[in-house]
Amino acid sequence: MSKFQSLTSMLKLLILGIILHHQQSFFLVQSFNFSFQSFVPGICDDSESRLICLGSVTATNGTLNLTPDESQQNPQQKNQIARVLFRYPVTAWPASFSTTFVLRILTNLTISGDGIAFVIAQDDKPSPPESFGSYIGILDPSTEGGILRQLAVELDTYKNEHEPDNNHVAIVTTSVQYPIASKSLNSTGVYLRSGKDITVEIDYDGWEKDLQVSVAYSGNPLVNVLSQNIVLEDTVPQSTYVGFTASTAYFFETHQILSWNFTYYNLSRKSLKHGVNRNKPRIALSIVVPTLVVSTLVFLYIARKRRNERHQSKKSDMEMLARNAANAPRLFTYKQLSKATRHFNKENLLGAGGFGCVYKGILLSDPPAIIAVKKINATSGQGEREYLAEICTIGRLRHKNLVQLQGWCHDKEQLFLVYEYMPNGSLDRYIGKVSLDWKTRYRILSGLASALLYLHEECGNPVVHRDVKPNNVMLDSEFNAHLGDFGLARLLQNDNFVNTMVAGTPGYLAPEVSYTGRATLESDVYSFGMVVLEVVCGRRSRGMMEENSLVDHVWTTHEKNELFMCVDPTLEGKFDGEEVRRTILVGLACLHPDRLHRPRMRKVVQIFMNPDEPLMKIADSRPTAVSLPLHSSHSDSTASEFSSNKAPAGGRGSMDSLPDEITVVFDD
Repeated sequence: MSKFQSLTSMLKLLILGIILHHQQSFFLVQSFNFSFQSFVPGICDDSESRLICLGSVTATNGTLNLTPDESQQNPQQKNQIARVLFRYPVTAWPASFSTTFVLRILTNLTISGDGIAFVIAQDDKPSPPESFGSYIGILDPSTEGGILRQLAVELDTYKNEHEPDNNHVAIVTTSVQYPIASKSLNSTGVYLRSGKDITVEIDYDGWEKDLQVSVAYSGNPLVNVLSQNIVLEDTVPQSTYVGFTASTAYFFETHQILSWNFTYYNLSRKSLKHGVNRNKPRIALSIVVPTLVVSTLVFLYIARKRRNERHQSKKSDMEMLARNAANAPRLFTYKQLSKATRHFNKENLLGAGGFGCVYKGILLSDPPAIIAVKKINATSGQGEREYLAEICTIGRLRHKNLVQLQGWCHDKEQLFLVYEYMPNGSLDRYIGKVSLDWKTRYRILSGLASALLYLHEECGNPVVHRDVKPNNVMLDSEFNAHLGDFGLARLLQNDNFVNTMVAGTPGYLAPEVSYTGRATLESDVYSFGMVVLEVVCGRRSRGMMEENSLVDHVWTTHEKNELFMCVDPTLEGKFDGEEVRRTILVGLACLHPDRLHRPRMRKVVQIFMNPDEPLMKIADSRPTAVSLPLHSSHSDSTASEFSSNKAPAGGRGSMDSLPDEITVVFDD
């Protein structure tokens, strides 16, 4: 063994020790946190609140009351059920999380009930209708046994047949009557009905699949009371909602949340796939002697020198590939982009979205050129050659209503995309904020339709955009529309499957996407329809299922033959009535809940371009049925250039034995 090899081996031991010692921080790829130090009055009545309050939830004096307090109790208020959820979904796996909350349970009775629970729910719907009493708002007789996919940590004040006492913690998945684990709190000295503030911490280790519950009176050290192995992949859906449930039966009990903190860590699939043995003996860092330290420094110097040489060689290779590749956008250096954006100064920040931050930059060329630089964390595991292949594909897409990709850079563990600069920003800045005249609005919608037609039918293999919304419609100096971010979902995907957690925005997602996870040409059409209504009506929408939604409003005016009542009042009636009528009807047709009844973009463009083009048939009243495909549709399989999201064939999760589609009816 050479001296260099020996030095390498010693360095590996050192690095292994450090990794094992600080393993968790090495494999976290994303973190998310929210915190409520108190709860302002009216938080449950505010539609813009970060909380969804269902059932008997109220907020008073900075406290969240899940069940009514004693002063509010009356004989008609027995069997109370409460559920409060964080409004936005959380990816439950692969992930670790830690949540801490302070609760208080008040009662003046010897017998009371029934308890409160932290819940990871499959959706943001209310608790089951009969989940009062010992069901604690988690399950009820109709859902007991596994119909709902959720996990709850109970803090139970009532003893059921299979529980230790009326002061215990339990972990519930499919059955409240038969929890998978429970433990009395009596040994900790904590009594849930004491009326004191109690701090609860729940930690889930995504590597070890270990759930731990710790409790203490506030101000005292936490005591671990329950540990249980839980595989979240087998327990809850990947997209979940977190929050609390509580209930009462015949006896008074108030359940209060005083504060709540939740921290979530999304774990790298690669680290989980290959596994990390956390039970290996840790290397004792104290055995590293000064000789090894000196040797390590020497090794690092040599390694850095060799890495720089390899980097220069790789850079030359990539520049040569970029020059030789057809339609390859320009390859920029990190130094060039950093200088152009003044080191990515926050004053140059144009905006931030799901794919990254965008900065304005000025290239010191002759003449100087203004650019927009999108800075993206390159977490997909692809290398420069893979990025180049995808970027060349995106770069060949050229249309007057697409934002043109001008260049790229992959450096500093990040991907940078360089676009032409759009001086009037994105369309979302003008909906309900700055009024545009009708001709400008009509031109914007016509241009957006033309861009989608190009992606769907005219650029070779069909391209599904996946995220059509006003934020991705950029406006040039003359307010012409340019659709951006096309192809980014494919470019940045972690696996071959791209789901709606990667690309798609609530409110613009077609109903079937929420069920199937597949984006299609038809789902792009649906998103376009939502943009049409927003532009015409001058207001934003959060989706067709929202109470008193924009879609509801427009359908109501259509059913009453009062279509112009939904038009943006800031236009002050200054518009072409026939154009407006046809545009709104196009929007409603694109928003049909059944994807098979939505028009193709070619038909939409023909209607925008030709006032004599016949409209598609529009129902007299809002349709409520949606057909959900269970096999890949034609557009699923053909729109493959930027979407490889076919369902696995056979085996677990196979759909081979299912019908081609099912029908869901939404009741108003």
